[in-house]
Amino acid sequence: MTSTPVVASERITVEMPEAFDPRWNRIPGITVNGATVTVDPAEYFFRFENSTWLLCDWATVEAELLGVDETADTALEQITLDFIKTHSRSTSDVAQVLTTAWYVYAYLFRDEHLNGLGLDGVTAEHLRMLRQAATFMALNKVEDDGHISNVGPCWFFPSATGVVFDLDDTEGQMLDEVYHGTWFNEHRRLESVKAHAALGGRLVHGCQSVPNQSGGALVPYGASLDAFRAELSAFRTEWIAAVDALRVVG
Repeated sequence: MTSTPVVASERITVEMPEAFDPRWNRIPGITVNGATVTVDPAEYFFRFENSTWLLCDWATVEAELLGVDETADTALEQITLDFIKTHSRSTSDVAQVLTTAWYVYAYLFRDEHLNGLGLDGVTAEHLRMLRQAATFMALNKVEDDGHISNVGPCWFFPSATGVVFDLDDTEGQMLDEVYHGTWFNEHRRLESVKAHAALGGRLVHGCQSVPNQSGGALVPYGASLDAFRAELSAFRTEWIAAVDALRVVG
């Protein structure tokens, strides 16, 4: 778990397209006031080694990639990788990362999916929770060699959403099942592959048949997943416990 931290950046404030739940203030380093979200990297991250992220403009992804289908000759992943190579840029602007991520997850967790999820009890409010939690998850970072350079509480999705939204284990796992649909339901997985081009990578999944907070994470195409998995196994238990300790009791 040793790391060489980047000198902490100044607090970043961004106006999001929707108001965020005020209970995000329970997470150290996050301050929410309506649609105004502030992130203090020094308080938020467990590990913060890389202050740059790869982005593609969401408007370009929406116009030029979301409607593309793979062919018998070219897999969608290759089409998406080529798109990223052509359109991506590096940025150190946390506000741009958060705003782009919100558009990605507003698309992936949009209300029209409610009728096709096949999960009783999932509501539009649950999709809002997913959009907001996944937006913060985009600040995590994995390097090409599989090293996990940035880790925040929202890496551990069920624990973080439990803290913020007062979910019990059953409801938290239901929320996680909706998230898992971006790997297990092929229609939604293909949507996810294309949408995540805006964040410069692909979503990977490390859990087995039940959620155990071993994934997912957004990683660059070609990253070493063996190194990624080994490093995640080394720190996940300690940092999950740190997130769970933030739960409001009573």
